[in-house]
Amino acid sequence: MANSERTFIAIKPDGVQRSLVGEIIKRFEQKGFCLIAMKLIQASEDLLKEHYIDLKDRPFFAGLVKYMQSGPMVAMVWEGLNVVKTSRVMLGETNPPDSKPGTIRGDFCTQVGKNIIHGNDSVESAEKEFGLWFQPEELVLRAGSTTAGDGPAPRPAHYAPALPRRRRVGARWGAAGDCAGTTAWRARSL
Repeated sequence: MANSERTFIAIKPDGVQRSLVGEIIKRFEQKGFCLIAMKLIQASEDLLKEHYIDLKDRPFFAGLVKYMQSGPMVAMVWEGLNVVKTSRVMLGETNPPDSKPGTIRGDFCTQVGKNIIHGNDSVESAEKEFGLWFQPEELVLRAGSTTAGDGPAPRPAHYAPALPRRRRVGARWGAAGDCAGTTAWRARSL
């Protein structure tokens, strides 16, 4: 049976530096998942040590923390049916050469030390991790949802309908027609 759940996804400093944020978000949205929290952050050493606490005894731990502090990251929480398992498939193997083409790591990475993205392997680790990176009030809930597991719900209110794409027509810009699937953000009034 399908389960609605949440997962923590982080685009690592090399993914941000290579301008892959939009492409990665696009893949998750096209899969049908709902972005409920996101922020660009320069992670502190303490936050990273807590995040990777299960790896603290590994020989690469210090280098991993240093690499993760080398630039800004994009931290996100995604919600959807079986999002944890599905996102692991979308990410590909931890070691990029073992990843299949079509996965994020298979398409954009070549070495394990710079594999551009982090994702959870279980619902439990997801809850722990997004709890480290986000306060509860930072999560924007889906319409009709109060917690993970409520089942499918319509797109959240903060999504606007797709807007027509504009293209250059002679010396002016004109509408190019429907742009189905494009996510447009609408400013909320307070």
